[in-house]
Amino acid sequence: MISGHVFIATSLDGFIAKKDGDIEWLISRDEPSEDHGYDEFIKDKDGIIMGRETFKKSLTFNPWPFQIPVIVMSKTFDSKNLPDNVRILKTSPTQVMKTLENEGFKKVYVDGGLIIQSFLREKLISDMVITTVPVLLGEGRSLFGSMDNDISLTHINTKAFPSGLVQSKYSVKK
Repeated sequence: MISGHVFIATSLDGFIAKKDGDIEWLISRDEPSEDHGYDEFIKDKDGIIMGRETFKKSLTFNPWPFQIPVIVMSKTFDSKNLPDNVRILKTSPTQVMKTLENEGFKKVYVDGGLIIQSFLREKLISDMVITTVPVLLGEGRSLFGSMDNDISLTHINTKAFPSGLVQSKYSVKK
């Protein structure tokens, strides 16, 4: 059965980006010697699922950072001139997961605030690694939005880094 996994950073006040989508507060941090575990996290994933806004932001990264298939969930994104490993799917989170499972995917990285929220609502996330960055943005795009029901989590572990980043891993109770 396919499973969804989250690896994301937030400000201390819970935002993944400023209101305008800017993440300079995150990418300008100077911690080149710290290993926050992304390479270990991504090595067993078969693909990445993200929303339109996250994808548009990733297109600004040079070089293109993803070697595995990228699935962009969007009903409105123009699919011209995409990197070779990118495709657009215009269906629900449940249908995307069924499609990928039928293609042999086992584990996928789910990225982007609204996409993570929709996958959580449909109980498609197995675990989350959330890294808290010691910065207050005051306002912005929240990682978690309103939910129809409480979502119970089990704390797995927490690591503190010399730079002040704090990373916690949670499993999502089904």
